[in-house]
Amino acid sequence: MYKTDLEIAQACKMQNISEVAKRIEIEEDDLEHYGKYKAKLSLDILKKRESQPDGKLILVTAINPTKAGEGKSTTTVGLGDALNRINKKTVIALREPSLGPVFGLKGGAAGGGYAQVVPMEDLNLHFTGDMHAITTANNLISACIDNHIHQGNELQIDLEKITWKRCLDMNDRALRQIEVGLGPKSNGVERKDGFNITVASEVMAVLCLSTSLMDLKQRLGSMLIAYNTAGEPLYVRDLKIEGALAMVMKDAVKPNLVQTLEHNPVIVHGGPFANIAHGCNSILATKTALKLGDYVVTEAGFGADLGAEKFLDIKCRFAGLKPNAVVIVATIRALKQHGGVAFDDLKQENVEAMLNGCANLAKHIDTVKHFGLPYVVAINEFVSDTAAEVMALENWCEENHHPMALSQVWEKGGAGGIALAEKIVEVCEQPNQYHPIYEVEASIEDKIAVIAKTCYGAAHVEYSELAKAQIATYNRLGWNKTPICMAKTPTSLTDQDKIYGAPKDFTITVREFRPSLGAGFIVALTGNVLTMPGLPKAPAALKMDIDEAGNIKGLF
Repeated sequence: MYKTDLEIAQACKMQNISEVAKRIEIEEDDLEHYGKYKAKLSLDILKKRESQPDGKLILVTAINPTKAGEGKSTTTVGLGDALNRINKKTVIALREPSLGPVFGLKGGAAGGGYAQVVPMEDLNLHFTGDMHAITTANNLISACIDNHIHQGNELQIDLEKITWKRCLDMNDRALRQIEVGLGPKSNGVERKDGFNITVASEVMAVLCLSTSLMDLKQRLGSMLIAYNTAGEPLYVRDLKIEGALAMVMKDAVKPNLVQTLEHNPVIVHGGPFANIAHGCNSILATKTALKLGDYVVTEAGFGADLGAEKFLDIKCRFAGLKPNAVVIVATIRALKQHGGVAFDDLKQENVEAMLNGCANLAKHIDTVKHFGLPYVVAINEFVSDTAAEVMALENWCEENHHPMALSQVWEKGGAGGIALAEKIVEVCEQPNQYHPIYEVEASIEDKIAVIAKTCYGAAHVEYSELAKAQIATYNRLGWNKTPICMAKTPTSLTDQDKIYGAPKDFTITVREFRPSLGAGFIVALTGNVLTMPGLPKAPAALKMDIDEAGNIKGLF
């Protein structure tokens, strides 16, 4: 009988975070302790090590996720542990989990099995308060918008053209569309509003793309909030609250240090979803990790069509990062689901379906190649995998000249990732020609066409009348020369969530745009992707509990 992730995490005897920090030469003065096992890192670390060369940067991505699971975070953590086991000084850089998926369906973001980040309960719950700071900053903007209107509306804000929404770090579909200011006049001006989940807030994107506290302050001030009655854009700086927002975020801007089950260092910071945001941890976390380790293993959300594309087209472009290699994670179970097998039948051997599902893996490999990067396919093993399936997949990789390694990190921790670690070290030494796949100076339509055709395999892109009108507005206002952040279902290469495999000759439809001017990109919403998820019929919260001694149960 296998232990749950929580049981494994609770059995770990953690080291004091100061001991973990010493391993990568972090001085005690650069730690701000949040108890014994987690700490904030001073931004001075980057200044002190400015002249040091960066370590090698490894991105972990995956095929399109399925209900069967791929194990991208687990592979990221296990690979970091494995690299340390072969004496490669390695730092892992991850995103922070959102409480919405924790209590909903998807779960947390601490890895799994014996490839986990601890303290797991803290990480998946309130951690160091970053999510709360982001939520507070976001809602301070909303409060100031409504107060400004109530107090006379000097900026002439058009109540029908307020683009800023409130946020909450929870899946709550009832808040997608709301009305505020109801009741007596003292309650404010009545208007329509709505909520995003916190990880979809532009404040989150700004945090993750900022390079300092003052850069954060400037970006916060540049966020669009509304248009006035003359149709001119209004920004946070027009409310004169960017200083207050930066004050709220003064601790949240600092990366967090924790550890793996094997006591290796992990920097966790920021957590935008990749289906509705840009899906990467913070620039500050990654850059700090690159100064502390000879190797850095990081991940981007969901498959290469979403997270990796945004990591390579947005984050690396803004931060001046040059990755050395990419790991593409797949499971035999997930490949069989992409090959047409129903979820309930995945434990049955089906070599033919698995090989059919390899079309999805091949598309993600093709995407990584378009960025000019070397890669390794990591097959995350499950106990249900048969010898015939493993052999067939190994043969497929060999015949198609895809370097691959089997990974058993869920079951064995770092020891189960040695083969993958050795392969990735070898690949990191290869020269590469990394480059973004489009120029920011291209038109909005051309940039989207490149992403849709190169990363999804789409044949056409269509635009709603609203989207066409927005493009015209953005062209007029000069907002068109920015990267594009595609909001799309993660489960399919298309914008329809139940189309598996690698379909061809399909059309991507852009229904609307949302400018994230503080972050520095334009979000394009496709299909039915939502910026405020809902809970499933039986949310994970139903199985969670705590006893009188404070012991948590049911958290995965």
